[in-house]
This record gives sequence, C-alpha cells and structure tokens, in this order.
Amino acid sequence: MLSYQHIYHAGNLADVQKHALLAWVLDYLTRKDKPITYLETHSGRGLYQLDAAEAVRTGEAAVGIKRAQREGWFPSDHPLSQALAKVHERHGENSYAGSPLIAANLLRDQDSLHFAELHPQEYAALSMTMSPFGAKEYKQDGFELAQSLLPPTPRRGMLMIDPSYEVKADYDRLPGVISKLHRKWNVGVIALWYPILTDQRQAPMVAALKAQGFPKAIRHEVRFAPAREGHRMVGSGMFLLNAPFGIQDEMDRLSELFKGL
Repeated sequence: MLSYQHIYHAGNLADVQKHALLAWVLDYLTRKDKPITYLETHSGRGLYQLDAAEAVRTGEAAVGIKRAQREGWFPSDHPLSQALAKVHERHGENSYAGSPLIAANLLRDQDSLHFAELHPQEYAALSMTMSPFGAKEYKQDGFELAQSLLPPTPRRGMLMIDPSYEVKADYDRLPGVISKLHRKWNVGVIALWYPILTDQRQAPMVAALKAQGFPKAIRHEVRFAPAREGHRMVGSGMFLLNAPFGIQDEMDRLSELFKGL
C-alpha cells in the first residue's frame, strides 16, 4: 500500500498552480447549460486542515496558498476563490480543499463526479467529505477506473490525473495510459499534474507526451524554491488535452505571479 498522504503538502505552491487551472477549466465547462462528468484517478481525502500538525510541520501552505491569498493572487470572482470561500464557510478558515472538493463546489446538480482513491484512511475521509455532493467514490486503482468509465455519460467533462509518483514507473507509464484514455474519450479535457524535480526525472515523460502530437494539447510549468533544504521538487507542471479556449491567458497570469516569488 502506498504511503503518500497529501496533508503534509496541502496548499503548497504546486497546489496553487494546479487548483487555479482546475477551477478555471471547470468554470469554463459549466458556462454552458449542459451536464458534465468530472473524474479523478488519485483523489486523496478532499479536505485538509492547514493548522493540523502535519501541515504545520512542513510549512508548505504558509508559502503557498496562504501567501497567494495574502497577496491577492485570486480576486473574489476567480473560480478558485469562489470554491475556497464555500469551503471556509463550511469547514473554517484553516480548511483547504483538495481537487475533489474544489470540483464539487464548482459543479452543479446535473453534473456527475467520480473519485478513485486506494489508501484506506484517505478513502474513508474522502467518502465522508464528499457525501453531501452525491459523488461516487471508488476504492480502486484510478487508471483502471478511468478505463472502465470512459467514455462517460455525460460525454462532456474533465479527467484529472494527479498521482503521487511514489511509483517511479508512473513516469514511464503515463504517456501510454493517457494515449489510451484519449482514444476512448477524444472530446474530454484530460489534465495531468506532474512535479518538476532537480534530477529532471519528469523530462522524458513530458517529451513523450509532446511527441504524441495530441490535439489542443497545452503545457504550463512554474518554478519555485524548494520547500526545505534537500527537497527535490522545484516546480510544478500541468499537461492538458483538449484545453479550453482562453486558458493561455490564465496560464500567463500565473506565470507572472510565480516569477515574482
């Protein structure tokens, strides 16, 4: 059983980039009065308390989402701010939403939500967090779930792939997985998050994704200082297929903000 628990890293700078783009895409998809499907392969628990001992120990949220909010990175009408405001109202100011809860707070009753999580404690917490939203949670390998559900009903929608990369083979596996999923669901927005590491372990994977020649593919990367001495993550990347029109403006805005760190 994999041991990764995101509470140690919730609200870090990688989350800021990932969740800003996720919220932007979901806001775009829900501008039409047509239902969508949202799926995640590696969901985590969905809700985190940034005053928990694990989060305080690393201090990553303090230089991540808390700094972004203090410096006004996201105005009140930004979809990420709107989602987090609902979470704060329900769970307190020290709460932070993982991507499942961001999605649930931006989507509508007509939309469908599907979340996979293998870690027993994370799955139990996820099920409790998502119970008010009518979502479906699966204690199942996320890649297997995506293969079984795609193409979904409704056909419009988004798949978020956000593994912990504890299994180093994921870097080699993901380009092929994404290619298969895209063939099954060529109209869906497929988003992959990945870390940027000091040893550039992610580089061959990114090169393989680019070589596939996917339509409407777009990549966004940001850099930041390591969270602590010896920490290998120095940036964050998002690779999207069928990226919605206009997302480049949000990516450019985020790039400028990260340059100012």
